[in-house]
Amino acid sequence: MKQDIRKLTAVQLKDWFSKNGEQGFRAKQVHEWLWKKSALSFEQMTNLSLSTRELLNTNFEIRPLTVDQQQRSSDGTIKSSFKLFDGNLVEGVLIPALRSDDTDRMTACVSSQVGCSLTCKFCATGYMDRKRNLDAAEIYDQVVAIDRQAKENYDVPLSNIVYMGMGEPLLNYKNVLESVDRITSADGLGMSPKRITVSTAGIAKMIRQLGDDAVKFNLALSLHAANDLKRDQIMPINESNTLEALGDALGYFYKKTGTRITFEYILFYNFNDTLQDAQELWKFTKRVPAKINIIEYNPIAEANFKNTDPQTLDKFAGYLENKGVTVNVRRSRGKDIDAACGQLAGKK
Repeated sequence: MKQDIRKLTAVQLKDWFSKNGEQGFRAKQVHEWLWKKSALSFEQMTNLSLSTRELLNTNFEIRPLTVDQQQRSSDGTIKSSFKLFDGNLVEGVLIPALRSDDTDRMTACVSSQVGCSLTCKFCATGYMDRKRNLDAAEIYDQVVAIDRQAKENYDVPLSNIVYMGMGEPLLNYKNVLESVDRITSADGLGMSPKRITVSTAGIAKMIRQLGDDAVKFNLALSLHAANDLKRDQIMPINESNTLEALGDALGYFYKKTGTRITFEYILFYNFNDTLQDAQELWKFTKRVPAKINIIEYNPIAEANFKNTDPQTLDKFAGYLENKGVTVNVRRSRGKDIDAACGQLAGKK
């Protein structure tokens, strides 16, 4: 099998060219084609000689991600099923702005794993087996494909990226950080890391590692309960990553990066939507500078959770706001095509 050229670093690529009697600057040209111009074949690299392209084609391959299926929601959201080189499928979503005064906001929601191992009880992906991690190029390709969709459908490029699709990003740490580097570096797509948010179900050790690595992107924690007994019921990862451990890790992350945390909180009817739950959440947010995104629950066939009612939501959010917490209520997008938060599972 030919080697995947996108797994080589710029230094390794330069060494390969030198060993094969080619000038070293060719490596920079190829690197630019791969990561800045998003080329998916050697034939596209038109500033290389035909012989150089043939040499590359003999020794390497590019494993492009392709769009297997595309669905459009009534609210303009576009969900794509992406086929990987080995036949596995992942999903990504383009989420355009709803407000007329924010028409330049185009968000890509990308996946980091095929399936997931965390078994969160409210998430469709959690009912799938984790087959494998995505490599950095496969994550990068999702961004490129969704950016193309934004331009073709809305004449606006991507403005934001959220790692909130299938999988747990911090259990694919190396590839996720490498993909962010490819997306943000000057010799890549050149996006600002402040436009990127990585969401985790809560892996305390890896949150600390993010701090040590001084990452520049934003971090979101899928919290959904600020009570260990309740969180254990819906997110088994909490049994080995308790709220105390997560609070300590988030404090360490903030100390190292100065980046405010986002807590994601789904209000489930008659489970985590009382004023006592709100009080517990407020106390947890005091551990680190944070804002809270209250997220509408999106039903899945595998679970029996229900959305809380509007009055309870207003009381819950109002309690937090009265305590001085920044609260945003996020409405679901793409629910009619199973593209909303927690619904991605490769369904057609």
